[in-house]
Amino acid sequence: MTEEKSLKDILKKIKFSDKAQVMKQLVDQSIQVKVRMGRIRHKIVVMSGKGGVGKSTTTANLALAFARAGHKVGVLDVDLNGPCIPKMLGVSGSFEILPEGAVPPVGPYGIKVASMDFFLTEKNTPVQWKGPMELSPIWLGMFEMNVIREFLADILWGELDYLIADLPPGASADKPPVIAGFLPELDGAIVVSTPSEVAKVVVRKSIVYARDIGIKVLGLVENMSGAICPTCHTPVPMFSDGCEDIATDLNIPLLAKIPFDAQIAQSSDRGILLPLSHPTTKLFDGMVTQIESLL
Repeated sequence: MTEEKSLKDILKKIKFSDKAQVMKQLVDQSIQVKVRMGRIRHKIVVMSGKGGVGKSTTTANLALAFARAGHKVGVLDVDLNGPCIPKMLGVSGSFEILPEGAVPPVGPYGIKVASMDFFLTEKNTPVQWKGPMELSPIWLGMFEMNVIREFLADILWGELDYLIADLPPGASADKPPVIAGFLPELDGAIVVSTPSEVAKVVVRKSIVYARDIGIKVLGLVENMSGAICPTCHTPVPMFSDGCEDIATDLNIPLLAKIPFDAQIAQSSDRGILLPLSHPTTKLFDGMVTQIESLL
């Protein structure tokens, strides 16, 4: 008996039945994604490639700023294993399941929020994917991809002006191409960095990567741009330089420099909105004006 050495030849000989009609389900779901997303004017992702730079904080405050400007807004929390957007926006509850789809919980200013957090029964419950651990690099990526597709296809987003997706840390590897594949009409990405040289090295690469896969980079947000003294309320530098060099070298707008402020941290931790008069609130309102001019 001749030993089969060609994987291609082996795969050709494999016969399988699709009794569950998996392919039909995927096609139907892809069509549903297009239908749902067709009712949303603009889709934006917030990404970095580096963890801990404030992507979720930026996403939450950007969504609030768009909503304050009178837009209908939705937020998709793509950080499936560490969802925190609901807490930051002060949103609780769960999806309401209807025959035509899932109704997402609604937060301040009518912002619709979709997150894995709404499926967790206890605050300490982790997201645990079930599958063969020896094949985890393969099935885990596919499983998460399917969850993102279902969020886009099955949730009743309705008519929105903006859908903002908060991508997870380390997003330079898989989530951007997945989102770009599901949203071919994606308007672009807002990239977040701190002035740290360590963060900037990684962020530069994620910007180049995003462009290579066809995602337009709308602008850069410099987060933790100095600290606000709680006593005298003046900015104190935390790093030697800012992110202007990234913006200049890669030819992208520097949308804002957001200082580290204890009130912002407390606001996010408690799910309480910053006052309209707060300087950071005004910075995000200014970002909305800039982003609108780029679309």
